[in-house]
Amino acid sequence: MKHEVMYGQVYALGVLTLDPGEKVQAEAGAMVSMSDTITVETGVKGGVFSGLKRKVLGGESFFIETFTAQGAGEVTVAPSLPDDIMPIELQGQTLLVQSGSFLAATPDVEIDTKWGGAKTFFSGEGLIMLRCSGVGTVFVASYGAIHPIDLADGERYTVDTGHMVAFDESVTYEVGRAGSWKTTLFGEGLVCKLTGPGRFYLQTRNPIGLVDWLASRLPTRDGEGSGVSLFERSD
Repeated sequence: MKHEVMYGQVYALGVLTLDPGEKVQAEAGAMVSMSDTITVETGVKGGVFSGLKRKVLGGESFFIETFTAQGAGEVTVAPSLPDDIMPIELQGQTLLVQSGSFLAATPDVEIDTKWGGAKTFFSGEGLIMLRCSGVGTVFVASYGAIHPIDLADGERYTVDTGHMVAFDESVTYEVGRAGSWKTTLFGEGLVCKLTGPGRFYLQTRNPIGLVDWLASRLPTRDGEGSGVSLFERSD
């Protein structure tokens, strides 16, 4: 399979060119277009993420569309936000991908949705990881540009959980507070404290920040902006 990412880091489009018999798996809803020679089937990967309410997981399970080339053709994929797309090559290692950042993968990549290693993430800063392993290509998407950082053995780095995209399984992590609990509740929120060795990928924008910005400008009955986060609205 050949692949190309077009249109830069703002409105990226992944173009996947398949030879007859080749397949590619993608997040349900990621497909933008496909040739008439391509067929598609939708299936469920893994088990249930208790309490998870993300469209990418289809309510309870992670839905994957498998595209098969009956003849030579192409599939184009794109994320829902103005995002970047990055192909990451796996050579037998394991990559942990934030569920909302997974876009597509070649068929030899196993996607484990039963892995429960991210249970320490919670609330509006929640982060559920998909465990991608095998030999092949994983396409990840971000809100904003994707910025990779390589950590040396024992090197520590702190990232806001809303900016996480993916990281090597060799990178260990723990979730902590950016400051005091007051800061966590009303300011910076939770952060992910990473320790190398390995590479991790962050996104330069936070989707929750976009949602809150839009919510603050939604008109109320009196015509003024609400100024209230969507996560705080009781109506």
